[in-house]
Amino acid sequence: MKSPVQEPGAAIPTANHDKSTFASLKVSDYRYLWIGMLGSAFAMNMQLVAQGWLVYEMTSSAMNLTYVTLAFMLPQIIFSPIGGVLADRINKKPIITWAPLANGIATLAMAYVVFNDHVTFEHFIVVGFFNGTALAISIPARTALIPEIVGEKLMFNAMAFNTASWNLSRILGPALAGFMIAIFAEGDTTSSYGVGLVYIVLSVLYMTSAVTVAFIKHDCEPNRTNNNGPMTDLIEGMNYVKGSPIVGGLILLSIYPFLFGISINTFLPAFNTDVLNGGPDDLGFLMTAMGVGAIGGSLVLARLVSLKHKGNWTLFTSLCWGAAVAIFATTESILWSTITIGCIGFLSAINMSMNRSLVQLQVEQSMRGRVMSIDMMSHGLMPIGIIPIGYIVDNYSIQAGLVTSGVMLMLLTIISAFLMPSIRGIDTGYS
Repeated sequence: MKSPVQEPGAAIPTANHDKSTFASLKVSDYRYLWIGMLGSAFAMNMQLVAQGWLVYEMTSSAMNLTYVTLAFMLPQIIFSPIGGVLADRINKKPIITWAPLANGIATLAMAYVVFNDHVTFEHFIVVGFFNGTALAISIPARTALIPEIVGEKLMFNAMAFNTASWNLSRILGPALAGFMIAIFAEGDTTSSYGVGLVYIVLSVLYMTSAVTVAFIKHDCEPNRTNNNGPMTDLIEGMNYVKGSPIVGGLILLSIYPFLFGISINTFLPAFNTDVLNGGPDDLGFLMTAMGVGAIGGSLVLARLVSLKHKGNWTLFTSLCWGAAVAIFATTESILWSTITIGCIGFLSAINMSMNRSLVQLQVEQSMRGRVMSIDMMSHGLMPIGIIPIGYIVDNYSIQAGLVTSGVMLMLLTIISAFLMPSIRGIDTGYS
């Protein structure tokens, strides 16, 4: 595989041969990109707690939590291909600037509605759909920009910190949101004042993410190899993924956790309330534990650039992830729930970062935006797994739903291990 082509006028990475844990963060452009991602990640994780808490208090329905998730994920199926085509056709800076800015304005409007006690379940659906659309347009450009900035040798390190930006937010973001709601509600579980304050913070974080883009020196211009129309570009990207057993296989393996591994995020408010009898601060604590485990996984992967048999490790961590979800469902104390969910965070960070890095290393630079958009679009299939699990939760129990989710992830991973020899054959990820 060819090394990424350096763009004319682009900032040349200076840490390509640095093997330290924080090597990619020494590249200034990546550092600003990472700070922006961290801001957006904090906003998303805080929003997850705030909307999950208020929606469940308003409706007492796990299916309504599912519908809120669906509203956020559906745009990834619809709009991420557009984001991928744009990332490969135009300058990436405007894309990754305007998307978080738009989300900042939307969450500020949501704060206004909450403070005026006019918030309804439909508001969460509308804002969730808008947030999901903005992310679907911008994330392919953000992700495709990483190898251009850091180079091939720092890909695993950079992608580990890319995942860490989301996982670090799980440590402080949910805890901050949960504690804000608990403190300002003053014991009134129906109070929405704390949720309104959380949405104010979300707006500031999203806008901070937009501002950091101004400090990136890389020209962010596309590396186009033809003058095809947008639809032709989109079809070309799909054919590229379809024609590559490794890229297509890795994307398929990344879908399974979104179907059945991340279901725990959607139903955690219900598990916290119905099984653990916890409040918003307990919910924030559980999500913080998941973040702590995920940070540990990200830091471990950042040191494993030369790890052999990465294909097998990707399969193994997916299998363990499913087992951990099933085990979590059987816990009934805050202690064991915290320990288990920390393990889930650890395994998910390694699995997702390794998978995304392997995909990036197999894809030509001119195709990265479209391939990343197809990867993201596939993650929008999450409701296909969430809806039946939500049905089981509502009609049987939250434990039954999560056990089913974990077992399904394990079974799909085992089947794929036998049917995808090209994935098992991946060594270090470099060719």
